Amino acid sequence: MAVMNPGPIAYFEGAYVPAEEAKISVMTHAFNYGTGIFEGIRGYYSAEDDNVFVFRLTEHVDRMMRNSSVMCMEIPEDRAAIETICLELIRRSGFKEGVYLRPIIYKSDLSLGPTVKGVTSKLCCYLIKLGEYCDITSGLNVAVTSWRRLSDNAIPTRLKSTGSYINSSLAASEAKMAGFDEAVFLREDGSVAEGSAMNLFIVHQGQLVTTPVSSDILVGITRNTILQLAREQLHLDVVERPIARTELYVCDEMFFTGTGAQVAPVRSVDRRVIGEGRPGPITLKMQSLYFDVVQGKVPEYRHWCTPAY
Repeated sequence: MAVMNPGPIAYFEGAYVPAEEAKISVMTHAFNYGTGIFEGIRGYYSAEDDNVFVFRLTEHVDRMMRNSSVMCMEIPEDRAAIETICLELIRRSGFKEGVYLRPIIYKSDLSLGPTVKGVTSKLCCYLIKLGEYCDITSGLNVAVTSWRRLSDNAIPTRLKSTGSYINSSLAASEAKMAGFDEAVFLREDGSVAEGSAMNLFIVHQGQLVTTPVSSDILVGITRNTILQLAREQLHLDVVERPIARTELYVCDEMFFTGTGAQVAPVRSVDRRVIGEGRPGPITLKMQSLYFDVVQGKVPEYRHWCTPAY
């Protein structure tokens, strides 16, 4: 195994190459029609183990393969092969720090027309270094966006498709142009969905509340992790139910979850300060526990951490 020069590295057309060499044609179906399914996967460096632990790799790959069936995608690589590719990218990079993997299954034909049936699919994946994606210490100032979350009957958010992220881009851009850190989506019925690219939790009168998977959200792996840890380790009263917009203004705590966001506290919504205006006690406990888990420090969940080396 050759260690490549430090920098972004990719698996493309069956080979490991520098990311800048992984190129597609301007005619590629996925480039023209957004017909790609992807995952975002983090690897955490543990100084104690001198290893990079890829967090919930199997679950991420399984979700991508399940979602790809909606897009009529078939590729020669199976789940085990994709996991091996992800780990091999880390090994070839030689990175001993936080990393981010993005496997993508995409429609690779050079053809016109948006249909997906009968169009060839391929797998690629790239690896980059990644530290903090957003502020996870002082709290984010967020705004409810005027853009609505896509309906599952239009472009399913659960698919994590490349084309659907224009919805997230518009919302996040609107929020940032108005001076906020992040956006919150409402659904067409006015209830809360999630952040622009992350799930949402609130703490309200002692309960940890999040929107259900039927509310046009990504069925987040970090979300599922937080739900399990909250019940099993923190023994919280956890509720999955619709959340009204004004509940965001009157809740005691709020935070986002996601592979990129991890556990990111929210300080204010639409310029209304949440709680004491700083990360609350449950958020901080959840955050601390989460970071212990992803670095392999909690024996009960060590099986979620796949060593790269």
